[in-house]
Amino acid sequence: MSQTAPSARFLKANPHALATILEASQTKSIISSKDIFDISGTKLWARNQAVSDALQRKLLDRQLREPLETCLLAEDGVTSHTLLACAEELMQRETVLTPLLKPYVLRLLMEIQHLPVHAVVQLLLTATQASKPASFEHAVQAMLLNGALAMSQGAGTPNVRLAMLAGLMHDLGEMYIAPEHGEADADQDLSFESYEHLVVHPHVGQLLVAQLTNYPPSIARAIAEHHERLDGTGYPHCLQAPDLSPMGKLMAVTEAMLNALRKPSAQLAHASVALRVIPGEFDLTWIGLITTAARQQAPLQAYTDEAEMAYRLQGLNNALQTAERSAEVLMQDPKFPNLKPALELAVHLLSRLRVGWNTSGLWSQSGFAEQDVAEIEAIESELRFRLSTIQRAAFLQAGELPAAHAQQLMDWCEILRVA
Repeated sequence: MSQTAPSARFLKANPHALATILEASQTKSIISSKDIFDISGTKLWARNQAVSDALQRKLLDRQLREPLETCLLAEDGVTSHTLLACAEELMQRETVLTPLLKPYVLRLLMEIQHLPVHAVVQLLLTATQASKPASFEHAVQAMLLNGALAMSQGAGTPNVRLAMLAGLMHDLGEMYIAPEHGEADADQDLSFESYEHLVVHPHVGQLLVAQLTNYPPSIARAIAEHHERLDGTGYPHCLQAPDLSPMGKLMAVTEAMLNALRKPSAQLAHASVALRVIPGEFDLTWIGLITTAARQQAPLQAYTDEAEMAYRLQGLNNALQTAERSAEVLMQDPKFPNLKPALELAVHLLSRLRVGWNTSGLWSQSGFAEQDVAEIEAIESELRFRLSTIQRAAFLQAGELPAAHAQQLMDWCEILRVA
């Protein structure tokens, strides 16, 4: 296992991570495992001293000799036994994930006991468990789901453990952004500002694992890739299939699935739709297993009738067509040259949505059977959600714009927002 030298990013205490650690210290014993010095050699905190708000004041604007994360220890923090207890509690709850996990539960519980929890990861997981229990549960779910999917394809013990560790740590980078920009809100109306912060968390997580732990590079890479897509429409680097690692492709499926299940009353069928709605986004190796498990649960219930569904589909189709035409016109307008890169990306993303539309048969004018309304409703809902991600991606691609250009881009995005 290798470890690279820490970058300047970690030689200054991140205020959001530090705030979470300090909050956790109110219920957990978190101490300094060594003396903490600033870059000039001034001693800021003594070894074995419990962390407190005073540490935050000491660290203000100080560059450190070593990353803070490597100088702190959670004495009663998360261990493999903690993870085992949480996993057992999740399995007893009979969640929507149960059909997927149940065939592998005994092996999963056995492997958890052998997962090495590095001190830095233990610190961050302990802080997450104490101050953001929902995020900690999400990490455990990702650990279990990643492991189960790897097992389903016959992965050996070393690769199963690597997959489980990647799932457990994939969102550690979120601790380094302001909590109001966290991914738990991604299924709501995530603002552009939040999205701008959120897209960096896979990269931060990668750096954390690569520079502050001794886990294999394959884990750090999978963490970096967990929001990428095979067709290049993911983030933060818009990588395509040939550039993605096998574990990164698996991690992307796990993350997308768990995000789909965050929606109220979501079932495995909703996650299956999210993974299939736009062909070419995810590795088919994993999708078949999820679709099969979804069939073991109760069928989806429709909340709209056939007439209402037809009306909504017509509205979505009109919005897609209007947005595509308007973007093409704007790209040819010499008054707005700065918008071209953002609009080119948006048109590409809209074309991917159109592929999903066509593949799903939503273009058919002959109507659809009553029993298909529920799945069509789920597809339509997922496509509408994707429209909001296109807006954010376009603004991120555009960067800083003159006021008139920014307003023009906002006006174009309004077409998608209304849809």
